[in-house]
Amino acid sequence: MRPLERMRKEWFMIGIVLAIGAAKLEPSVGVNGGPLKPEVTVSYIAVATIFFNSGLSLKTEELTSALVHLKLHLFIQVFTLAFFPATIWLFLQLLSVTSINEWLLKGLQTVGCMPPPVSSAVILTKAVGGNEAAAIFNSAFGSFLGIVVTPLLLLLFIVRRYIKDWLERKQPPFGTVSSSVLLMIIYTTFCDTFSNPHIDLDKFSLVLILFIIVSIQLSFMLLTFIFSTRNNSGFTPADTVAIVFCSTHKSLTLGIPMLKIVFAGHEHLSLISVPLLIYHPAQILLGSVLVPTIKSWMVSRQKGVKLTRPTV
Repeated sequence: MRPLERMRKEWFMIGIVLAIGAAKLEPSVGVNGGPLKPEVTVSYIAVATIFFNSGLSLKTEELTSALVHLKLHLFIQVFTLAFFPATIWLFLQLLSVTSINEWLLKGLQTVGCMPPPVSSAVILTKAVGGNEAAAIFNSAFGSFLGIVVTPLLLLLFIVRRYIKDWLERKQPPFGTVSSSVLLMIIYTTFCDTFSNPHIDLDKFSLVLILFIIVSIQLSFMLLTFIFSTRNNSGFTPADTVAIVFCSTHKSLTLGIPMLKIVFAGHEHLSLISVPLLIYHPAQILLGSVLVPTIKSWMVSRQKGVKLTRPTV
């Protein structure tokens, strides 16, 4: 991961902590009807800005560069948007008999339904030296599938076509804009939580959810690795890297606005959002830690393939 990109993500993680802390100290500022007027600024302006910004920053022309690898794309999309949420649902049936906060469990289900992020999976795949084109395609296409029912996004693709040259020349700070707006959404969401005396989040549930999320990520990364490295899989080591990261990562940038829309006005929205807020930094941390190991494996496998090729 590039130093500038790593620094931006680190500051964003710090921003999440500060936003939640500020909401805890003075929740009246960001509650509905408060000075920030989140019922307007967040529900309409901030959410629209997130999707508008995502649509403009998505280079749709890059989707066509990796279209031919249909088997790889089908594997990632089916795993991300079908197998992942279905498995989480089955797992939650077992957890429903425990004492874990039910709204955190519902939040865990929403994590399973989220599309992949456009950034982190691609960055980690590139850092390892994997199939970057496939990672770009599946991250972008997966994000598109996640919000295909939103007419606004279709409009954004049209807008981007007309201002493509300007975007490539000026290179607006899409990441900074999305992060700033996202922090505002997180802040106002937790203002509602801390201003509601009927909501109580026990530490036991929070610790268990953290453990479950890390376990899910590691298990799914291992599962996708095993499936994609079988002898008859047809995937190269570089493909496997893209599969491991793209199939298991979930988008916070698109996820939080979606939750804000789907659960608008719900008193437990912040609790439902907690698993996604945990999943996002966890996937980046785990991915960064595993980059050297995965890169070493990929290089050794590629060398092995070269050695077994017959010489002419």
